[in-house]
Amino acid sequence: MQNKDVAILAARYADEKKAEDIKVIDLKGLSSLCEYIVIATVTSKPHMEAVEEEISTRLKQEGVYKVNRDGSDSAVWRVSDYGAFLVHIMTQETRDFYALDKIFSFGDVLDYKKPKTVKKKTAVKKPAAKKSAEKKPAVKKTTAKKTPAKTTAAKKVSAKKPTAKKTTLKTAKKASK
Repeated sequence: MQNKDVAILAARYADEKKAEDIKVIDLKGLSSLCEYIVIATVTSKPHMEAVEEEISTRLKQEGVYKVNRDGSDSAVWRVSDYGAFLVHIMTQETRDFYALDKIFSFGDVLDYKKPKTVKKKTAVKKPAAKKSAEKKPAVKKTTAKKTPAKTTAAKKVSAKKPTAKKTTLKTAKKASK
């Protein structure tokens, strides 16, 4: 991993612990002090300790160790020396007073934030239908009409019984005779 990448990681770790106004300044080839400087502002001593511990622990996991450390008793400013870069963690008052941003203004400020990734919506592809070797003609299904059982029984009954009209005609013919 390059020194620039490690300095940017340190800034990201400080950001994860809510440090403010974080800057990574590129001094490569411009200073004999170091290649990069990370400056971060904190709100209190416990906040400073949390940011410093986060950076130190996470960089150790990456195989990067401190060469030196200064300000362990200070409640306003701590410096961690990683050889190729320095990490300055300080309160806003201390940062304003010492003005490291102005002292190292000849260096370029690097963007330490991860680029936001835009998720593209991808259409779900349906599996292609298997094509058969021969095309079969479409068969139209027909449904047979079924007559309900009651209708059939009613027809049988009506076949046995003479209708009312026939009965009346027979009665009328007998009466007329």
